Amino acid sequence: MNKHAKSVLPEGAKARQVYLSLRDQISDGRFQDGQTLPGEQKLSEVFGVSRVTVRRALDALAASGLIIRRAGSGTTVSTAGQLDKPVAMNLATLMPQLVEMGQSTTARLLSFSYDAAPDFVASALGLPSDEQVQIATRVRSTNQTPFSHLTTYVPAEIARNYSENDLATTPLFKLLERGGVQIKDAHQSVSATLAGPEVADALDVAVGSALLSLRRVVKDVDGNGVEYLAGLYRPDMFRLEMPLTRVGDGNARHWEPAIGKTHEEGA
Repeated sequence: MNKHAKSVLPEGAKARQVYLSLRDQISDGRFQDGQTLPGEQKLSEVFGVSRVTVRRALDALAASGLIIRRAGSGTTVSTAGQLDKPVAMNLATLMPQLVEMGQSTTARLLSFSYDAAPDFVASALGLPSDEQVQIATRVRSTNQTPFSHLTTYVPAEIARNYSENDLATTPLFKLLERGGVQIKDAHQSVSATLAGPEVADALDVAVGSALLSLRRVVKDVDGNGVEYLAGLYRPDMFRLEMPLTRVGDGNARHWEPAIGKTHEEGA
């Protein structure tokens, strides 16, 4: 069986919900390798759907290589070699991790060009509407499994300091710093979206699969926008983490991000 089988979403919204729920439970270890899943009747009761719907979800899990279905012996989880450990990014230590991630994963350059900045990019970076930017799209992988589809927009006057080949082999943050850019901060937002045909093919998932959508605007020490990132991530291969700490007194006590600390440091 293909070690990195493509996710195959079943037909029907309810079947997809059952499929995604069971896949997540397998991914996070609630159903472990070799464990027998509840029967179709039990699952139909748990999810409040018909057995036909459950069967579609199970068929999709089997096609994805996550379970084995045998007549008369039930359905067992089979994750050996199928689920890769998700790439984790700690939002509290974002900048160092971006560089580390670029060094510990591999990238494949899909496209590279110069064009006028789209309106949303020009607005985010504070550029004139007709300003030229470098537009590059890459797929980043870990253990030969794609987990992110990244499109970056960099002002042309900055991007001219490195080549297309450089971008295919070196993390963008390294290239920006090598060109003299002094990065200070970034603003990042995360939402959910669905995979279109082109992105689905690049990330080796089914069209319509749920993805994490990340938008990041990076600025230098003078407050100038130097990069706009539009990233799409497989949720089974990537997660965002944020350590929190309790602050304040009495009724005003609340959670705040523990900036600069990691989970291992006990934040």
